[in-house]
Amino acid sequence: MVSHDQLRRSKAIQRHTGRTFHVATRLLPERVRYPTYVLYAFFRTADDVVDDPDPAPPAERRRELERLRAAALGEREPDDPVLEAFADLRERHDIPRAEVDAFVDSMLMDVEKRRYHTHDELSTYLRGSAAAVGHMMLEVMDPPRKETARPHAAALGEAFQLTNFLRDVHEDVRDYDRIYLPERVLVEHGSSHDDVASLTPTDGFRAAVRDELARTEQLYHYGVEGVRYLPKGCQLPVLTAAVMYADQHRLVRQLDCDVLSTRPTLTMRRRLSLVARTWLRWQFGADPRSVFYRVTGLDAPDGVDERPSLRLSTSDALARSD
Repeated sequence: MVSHDQLRRSKAIQRHTGRTFHVATRLLPERVRYPTYVLYAFFRTADDVVDDPDPAPPAERRRELERLRAAALGEREPDDPVLEAFADLRERHDIPRAEVDAFVDSMLMDVEKRRYHTHDELSTYLRGSAAAVGHMMLEVMDPPRKETARPHAAALGEAFQLTNFLRDVHEDVRDYDRIYLPERVLVEHGSSHDDVASLTPTDGFRAAVRDELARTEQLYHYGVEGVRYLPKGCQLPVLTAAVMYADQHRLVRQLDCDVLSTRPTLTMRRRLSLVARTWLRWQFGADPRSVFYRVTGLDAPDGVDERPSLRLSTSDALARSD
């Protein structure tokens, strides 16, 4: 059973490091809200191993991640309140080992992998860093049609992660020498990883970001459709999270897609405004897609009735033919 102290610590981690997600989490019913604090704290604990500003050598970080994996899976005694709480949560909600493994494997990729060349490579990373997160959240929510909801939850998790990548390009390359924009997309538009590393917002770089915004919005479109399959008390909070994350695309476009010079950030006032507007639209008609597009102002993509793939660009088609 997760103790009060474990819950308090997990909540503090989320409040300090994930403000947008924290606002949405507070809207969840208690039976889901408390486990979500624990899940997030575990994700953040692993993330901090790879994103430490004064990182240990790669071998040491890999050992630490394997230690976290073993503790999370109950294969060794946890020596941290967050790990102890997560191990208990995983057992109580029957979270599959495969999801924990996929998540930790992606964190291991972050230890040494600095560049992604195609969407195929990036999708491997996203399976653990994003889709697995969506799957674990689904286990906690426990909807009646879980398997129907699963691909939508994965798509929404990937959309959140890709939005973070686009928002954080400047920070990722400056602080960690890490670039998640696939090189093939940049090259297709006449840009390169060198432009990103030198923080040079060329026209080609901006065009590549526009493409990635559109690609990510296809995932939102499919992911939001799955909100209807969640338990009633979880639908509005998850939709609100999607609205707040997607609203960052508005900021990126306002910057003419120059996310190399600055990091777009939603103010707390804006977050609360989005919460209120989403709630109000929800009262007039609980259709997730309709509310999502009315509040965000995004244009709905055409013909996205099946789960979209990251592998959509001509650049990746060329990569497979090389």
